[in-house]
Amino acid sequence: MTASEVIAAMEAQRNEAQRLVLMRFFKTAPGQYGAGDEFLGLKVPQTRQVVRWAADLPLNEVPQLLTCRWHEVRLCGLLLLVDRFERDARRRLLEAPDAIARRDKVVQLYIDNAACANNWDLVDLSAPKVLGHWLLLPTAMGGTGVAMHHDYKLQVLDRLADSDNLWLQRMSIVCTWKTTQQGDPGYCLRYAERHLHHPHDLMHKAVGWMLRELGKRVSMDLLRQFLERHAHEMPRTALRYAIERMSADERHYWMSIK
Repeated sequence: MTASEVIAAMEAQRNEAQRLVLMRFFKTAPGQYGAGDEFLGLKVPQTRQVVRWAADLPLNEVPQLLTCRWHEVRLCGLLLLVDRFERDARRRLLEAPDAIARRDKVVQLYIDNAACANNWDLVDLSAPKVLGHWLLLPTAMGGTGVAMHHDYKLQVLDRLADSDNLWLQRMSIVCTWKTTQQGDPGYCLRYAERHLHHPHDLMHKAVGWMLRELGKRVSMDLLRQFLERHAHEMPRTALRYAIERMSADERHYWMSIK
């Protein structure tokens, strides 16, 4: 199987009516955040079906999918990386050198092509399951020793966070969903603070969403501590998202802080 065959299979499912719906939904008009993106009109379950069919596509074919003009084909490439990473992240393979090497190869490919994830769905469906999962697992990237590996992981996320690309910035905060789910709040807190004053609404939503997950998965008191320091300066959208699971009275209290 080749990437060209995968693209042809997806192009054969083109749906003009659905394509127009998706173009409006993902804001592709001039001046909007998805300006210029092109769609075939496939729904996500259709793309996932292609991913299952193409599960054994050679890894060196995936970049052709990631750089394709079609949004759904890029999603297919990203989901193939997710599938490949998760296959080598099964419990019995966590410490296996060959599996670590294969995971690292997927992560490097993901990082090298991160800018191809140029809309919120592409980021949200891939970053937590590739980058976020990688943060929790052994790696050979960044030298030797646990401390060096941890520092290298922070460097990778810092480069994403400090870029001038909205989608790479979103990647740096959304990937922390996975680490938070596993009880580690450190990454979420680091990048929530880093992006606290970001000008774009999509980042406000992402920061608030990740903070809400921190309260749910780790500690509501830890979320409150963050809000005590930052509620007065947080964008209202981020704050609303962060406090969604609190009582009405507590939500009112936090929203009244100026």
